[in-house]
Amino acid sequence: MTTKRGLITDTFKVVKKAKRSRKREKMPPSPPRKETKAETEREKELQKLRQFDLDWRFGPCTGITRLQRWERAKLHGLNPPEEIRELLLLRIHTDPEYNQSLWSDYPL
Repeated sequence: MTTKRGLITDTFKVVKKAKRSRKREKMPPSPPRKETKAETEREKELQKLRQFDLDWRFGPCTGITRLQRWERAKLHGLNPPEEIRELLLLRIHTDPEYNQSLWSDYPL
């Protein structure tokens, strides 16, 4: 006679979790952070520079600074935006985040 095959639930007992009696208390929303005008302008400028880094129409950007890439694109007649050059020339000596491209943190 063949043996009866049991179900997996026959081997392991069902364990039910206890219900939570109290509901989670909702945290009041934090007040919106007041951003200064300088922070928002800086973020907008950095966003424009990141977009310039991601635009392959102006050639590769690894291993060179943003200004070098802009100058190389201008030399080859690729018409890079003048706005990017102005941003770079204004902040190149004061903030290294403006000078280095998006990919500068990654090794070649």
